[in-house]
Amino acid sequence: MATNEKPAYELNYTAEERKLAQHIIGLEKSALDKWFKGDTSGYEQLWSKHSFTYFDAVVEKRVDDHATIAEFLKTIDGKLHADSYDFRNPRVQIGKDMAVLTYQLFADTNLIDMEYNCIEVYQKEEDGVWRVIHSTWSFIRPMEKNFGKTKDIV
Repeated sequence: MATNEKPAYELNYTAEERKLAQHIIGLEKSALDKWFKGDTSGYEQLWSKHSFTYFDAVVEKRVDDHATIAEFLKTIDGKLHADSYDFRNPRVQIGKDMAVLTYQLFADTNLIDMEYNCIEVYQKEEDGVWRVIHSTWSFIRPMEKNFGKTKDIV
């Protein structure tokens, strides 16, 4: 695909859907920009306080509310940093007042090398703001990962 061509799925977008897809991607990138500067507030604000669930490759069971994830975020605030990240192949699928964003995330952080498949389910809440009601971060091809390797913190 040439760099100026749109992915095939975008050909069916209306102008309004295209604008919404760009908005959703922008929300996610804004949270990631903060995340890799050690600031967890982007996700803390993006994730719904009303209805939220979370799966991550490093947790044993689903997180079922915003309060629990907010407590977790406090434990890593200021600790995770990366000079850059690679946000690949974003796709937004849109329904009535809901949207699903999927993408791959790559980053060489001070703590771990991140290679994730990310799924963010957005919902337009009563206040008109789009927030994530479900988030899943799973390792890309986990059978090829060396989970025993961690980086030293200086």
